[in-house]
Amino acid sequence: MPPNFDPKMLEILACPKCESRPPLTQNGDWLVCELCQSRYPILNGIPRLLVEDAQPLKESPSGSN
Repeated sequence: MPPNFDPKMLEILACPKCESRPPLTQNGDWLVCELCQSRYPILNGIPRLLVEDAQPLKESPSGSN
């Protein structure tokens, strides 16, 4: 079960791919950027906000993004 991040924490985290600072949302084991349609894994409770770790939302298997 992934940790639920405090909404205030999500307000300050930003997508590393976007030039603006869109807020990220948590969806299970992922942090999601709706603007660029990317998702970043949460591993051992730590979000990996690296462009190299980003995955496109549309490649999510069976809608489990």
